[in-house]
Amino acid sequence: MFTGIVVACGRVTAREERGGNLRLEVQVPPAWTEPLQVGDSIALDGVCLTVLARAGDRFVVEAVEETLRRTTLGTWTVGRRVNLEPALRAGQALGGHWVQGHVDGTTVLTDVADRPGSRLHVYALPEVWRPYVVPKGSIAVNGVSLTVVDVTPTAFSVSLIPYTLEHTNLGDLRVGDVVNVELDILAKHIYALVKPYLDRWPGGP
Repeated sequence: MFTGIVVACGRVTAREERGGNLRLEVQVPPAWTEPLQVGDSIALDGVCLTVLARAGDRFVVEAVEETLRRTTLGTWTVGRRVNLEPALRAGQALGGHWVQGHVDGTTVLTDVADRPGSRLHVYALPEVWRPYVVPKGSIAVNGVSLTVVDVTPTAFSVSLIPYTLEHTNLGDLRVGDVVNVELDILAKHIYALVKPYLDRWPGGP
């Protein structure tokens, strides 16, 4: 379990395809202080993976075919900057929202607008995601917990403060870039519970 509060950005230093899987080596920054051991969970751009090896300032993870199909991991190249968040530990502050590290899919950044003190990102909204994305609701983009600003039938927007732009890879994004998205788990569960009743309601949901 995670909260969408990225603690640092690492860099991909090696990649190796193994059958249908992809093994990645990631270097943490010099200021990294988080405990990280073999077997621990860590989120890379919002994708929960298991640490397979750790040596010095580098660790190794491996993604299976299903993960590669649903996320951007398969396109990562050496040198890519990635958001890092260790798994939430008992007693730690829940600074963002409940994030599982189970990415629902990817979407495209369609527009960027710089504003005084912030930057607005607009992302394409697949039709299947519409029930779970609402204004002022939570959403994780590349593992970063964000608040939805506005929603249209085809897009949603989020506002990024300077700290987020500097300390995550969201500040590197340009129009056309693809990102990982995890929808709010609470919204998904609530919708799953009420949908059978909505389907029986005259006129549908």
